[in-house]
Amino acid sequence: MTKTPSAQRLSCNVPMRWGDMDAYGHINNVEILRILEEARIHAFGPPAGTGGPGLEVDLPVFSDLPESTQALVAEHRVKYVRPLNYRNIPAHVEVWISAIKGASLTIAYMIMDPVTAEQCVLAETTLAFFHTDSGRLLRLSGRQRQILEPYLGEPNFR
Repeated sequence: MTKTPSAQRLSCNVPMRWGDMDAYGHINNVEILRILEEARIHAFGPPAGTGGPGLEVDLPVFSDLPESTQALVAEHRVKYVRPLNYRNIPAHVEVWISAIKGASLTIAYMIMDPVTAEQCVLAETTLAFFHTDSGRLLRLSGRQRQILEPYLGEPNFR
């Protein structure tokens, strides 16, 4: 699969909560990870067996996993480009895939200020699929790869 700079990106808006703000008036670094999680669930669906039905997601990669399979975070990388100031409107997040490997995928994000449209955070999350019954990592299926391929673009980090 070839990465393309014009890869499709998924966009969503994630609310900033009053409690996400630190003493300086911007979103605390720990809460940035929550925003990334919300964007990931918005784009790829909640893990199978959790919560109730809701809105359709763009790519139902997580909600379509085989029984006894978990999508586990293997790594986060976050670069804080500038503070994301608290606002009473949602932050804008773009999501794409920056790597597809045998048993993992890396999701890239860009969080932007909803008023100025400036980049505030660049991040990546590597996920691995784990089968709880066997205790083994699962390889991505051909179907999963096919679904994700149009979203395969440049990584945020080299």
